[in-house]
Amino acid sequence: MNKQTLAAHESLDIHEVLNFKTLCLAKSKLMQGIVFDQDLRALMQKDVEQSLQAIEELQAIYKNAPFQAPIPQTRPTPIIN
Repeated sequence: MNKQTLAAHESLDIHEVLNFKTLCLAKSKLMQGIVFDQDLRALMQKDVEQSLQAIEELQAIYKNAPFQAPIPQTRPTPIIN
């Protein structure tokens, strides 16, 4: 049975989106430490949760790429919980 793989350009696009979402996640987590408004902090926390879900979905799709770059296991941690 043939395993479906992504085309090279599709793999690169997903890789770029995955990098972008990872940077957005890091920024949201870091900015939570300097935000004092509770509504904005809650909105940023929602963004973090949605970004984590999007990254997991992108990683699942990226597994079908004919080539892969290693995905680091370390993730940024929030300054303040």
